Amino acid sequence: MACDLQLGRLEPCKDSVGGLKAIYFINYSAGLFANFTITLEEITALTAPVTCFKYELKGANIFDETNENSRENGTSFWSGTGTFVFKKQSLASQKELKLLAAGRPHIIVEDYNGKFRLAGMKNGAECAVNTASGTAMGDLSGYNITATTQETDMATYIDATLMSNVAAFVVTVGT
Repeated sequence: MACDLQLGRLEPCKDSVGGLKAIYFINYSAGLFANFTITLEEITALTAPVTCFKYELKGANIFDETNENSRENGTSFWSGTGTFVFKKQSLASQKELKLLAAGRPHIIVEDYNGKFRLAGMKNGAECAVNTASGTAMGDLSGYNITATTQETDMATYIDATLMSNVAAFVVTVGT
């Protein structure tokens, strides 16, 4: 049967950490996933370059996925939720974040373990942008972004060497 388990799992060493280092937004394309070579559930090659926009992160940022199942309906899918904090407000950021909220981007999540995963590969992500001005001097003056995805599979791993290949991923960084 296609859904029978094939492996167990040993208790791993304590050599990983939590947290996100950066996120990359890719403008939505219905056929984006057709551009990938996927080997053992990992993106290992691209047939054409992909342009992505990098946002560096520090602090309390998260991307989690939840599996949702219905025995009655025979369905199973993955809901992803990311919350990202962008510090400092600016006119340039406001313009880009308006586009982010109006679109439905694919999102690459980079963690502090050097792992990259593509969320919203087929359906994209819905992004809500909230502006925060803070109350006290030490409060956030910036943006809180909430991204949600719904896919038939978990976010797909991307070979880390592929992410540093400028012929594969064209990374645009702002100021």
